[in-house]
Amino acid sequence: MTEINSKNKQNFLKVLSLFSVVRGYNVLALVLAQYLASIFVFSPSKSLRYVLLDKSLFFIVLASVCVVASGYIINNFYDREKDLINSPVKSKIDNYVSQRTRLNLYFLLNFIGVSLSFLVSWRAALFFSVYIFWIWFYSHKLQKHPIIGWVLVTLLTIAPFFAIFIYYKNYANIILVHAVFVFLLFLLRELIKDLEKVPGNIAQNNQTITVKYGDKVTKILATIITVLTYVVISGMFGTFEIGLMEYYFIGVVFLLLFFIIYLWISKTKKQYILLHNLLKVIIVLGVFSLVLIDQSVIIERLI
Repeated sequence: MTEINSKNKQNFLKVLSLFSVVRGYNVLALVLAQYLASIFVFSPSKSLRYVLLDKSLFFIVLASVCVVASGYIINNFYDREKDLINSPVKSKIDNYVSQRTRLNLYFLLNFIGVSLSFLVSWRAALFFSVYIFWIWFYSHKLQKHPIIGWVLVTLLTIAPFFAIFIYYKNYANIILVHAVFVFLLFLLRELIKDLEKVPGNIAQNNQTITVKYGDKVTKILATIITVLTYVVISGMFGTFEIGLMEYYFIGVVFLLLFFIIYLWISKTKKQYILLHNLLKVIIVLGVFSLVLIDQSVIIERLI
């Protein structure tokens, strides 16, 4: 009985380790964001049943899950020394699964992701193949370059979400503006992660913006991006019909004001983690607020 319990415990720890390595919570959030956007933004005139049973959309979402998970695996592989310093508890959990197993899973997930995307179109397969290359190239080389690495990792973070943007070929201005808004939020998040993880980046000789230019430059950049985010939000209010989602953007205005004030008085890792979590909350709430753009769509879907 003791041996069985021990084996079950080991299996649980391995599953937990894999979930940690592939950032399972981020992957689940991506799936939710893709389906909510598909239902309420990209195809509001189509029935809920039609969207949920769309095989091509399902394959794209599943391919996104595979390549994003594999991206986290390869990033974890190259960041293992840095993570030992910045995230010792997470690193301990991650190590319940061997590096060899993780790398095998990396190649398997990439193969599955590209194969699934081929079922949609060769263009989708090309999109995911290019994405896989760039996530590896970033992890291997470009993350050591401050400006290029910062912008590229932000683009790579949001690219899988916009795979459905390409699938629906919906290039409405409101969607493009919303894409800019999301891009700016993720730029901010990467800057805060940079401030948060300075010791590990120095140990691994990653020339991030904070390491190379200092805290003050990083905070100035964050302030500029926040101002740009305000500009985008004001453009949405003056140009587009965004329904009840306007309350989300009003909330973002106040949260980002707190964000900037607190950023300039922050000096410790604990404070930067708080700011990081605040940005996560804003991003997650943004995903759920997609349903508020057009309330008539909600009513039609519920009836």
